[in-house]
Amino acid sequence: MNAIYFTQFKGPLEIKDISVPTATNDGVVIKVEATGLCRSDWHAWMGHDSDIVLPHVPGHELAGVISETGSAVTKFRVGDRVTVPFVCGCGKCQYCTRGDAQVCPTQTQPGFTDFGSFAEYVAINNADFNLVTIPENVSFATAAALGCRFATSYRGLIKRAHVKADEKVIIYGCGGVGLSAIMIAKAQGAHVYAVDINDAALEIAQSLGAETINSSKVDPVAFMQNLGGADVAVDALGSQQTASASVLSLARRGRHLQLGLLLTANGLTDIPMARVIAWELDLLGSHGMAAKDYPEMLALVASGKLNPASLITREVGLVEGAKALAELDSQPFGGITVITPEL
Repeated sequence: MNAIYFTQFKGPLEIKDISVPTATNDGVVIKVEATGLCRSDWHAWMGHDSDIVLPHVPGHELAGVISETGSAVTKFRVGDRVTVPFVCGCGKCQYCTRGDAQVCPTQTQPGFTDFGSFAEYVAINNADFNLVTIPENVSFATAAALGCRFATSYRGLIKRAHVKADEKVIIYGCGGVGLSAIMIAKAQGAHVYAVDINDAALEIAQSLGAETINSSKVDPVAFMQNLGGADVAVDALGSQQTASASVLSLARRGRHLQLGLLLTANGLTDIPMARVIAWELDLLGSHGMAAKDYPEMLALVASGKLNPASLITREVGLVEGAKALAELDSQPFGGITVITPEL
């Protein structure tokens, strides 16, 4: 099969003919019909994730059709349309058994701990616990767009920050995570403010109903504090600057939600903790969503209340996908890119 493949971090991304994986006893092999291109995949290629062993195939937002099942798999069969959370739980630990597989201590992640979905086929273990059936009226591209960014945003806003109607929500960063967060917050009836420096991304944010702020021209912290502060502030980018600005944008007793992956030289981030203490702010994180919680989100997608397909701005094959991965940190356009291996 063909796959996007690299042998060194920041090195060449090639399309390589490698062996099709085989299913483990409790696993499946999925023919990849669509897979999202996420900033986390760029971090993987850059060498920012300690789980990756070279050589490697990235890709973690996937949807497709089961082509092979292991002998112990009972809930799924060849031909089923499926997706999978980017965090796969063991199914046995205290976190998995209470429904929090997204923080499983022995979690696996396609595209990080194992070869991923930027390929024609991908293997997923512990299939009965981790796979999710895709409704017939939800496309593969839409399901792939849910895999990391949308699911992480959904759980973060709905289950962690508990966004309510008429609350003020400010979102820093209008990439795939930020745009997903805007759509979800608007569906909850919140008043949403979107911050970025990319005009193309801000145009998409505005089309989703957000009031937009170009932070190269307007100070978003001052803007929000002039409105009395945000009830919920989201760092959907993941930087020292956006994380701090998110906290400082909050009203007293507000909730900060960290969705963007924070990377600093020493692994630590300075947060204005004096403000957190004095204003009794909540600091929240969201690390994906367990398979058991997907049906609720998929039902909203199937009903049309949430429309992640509208965030997809281009679909490319593996060759163009490799080029797009290398350029992801500096791409001039907004929205979600989906790779279709057959293209």
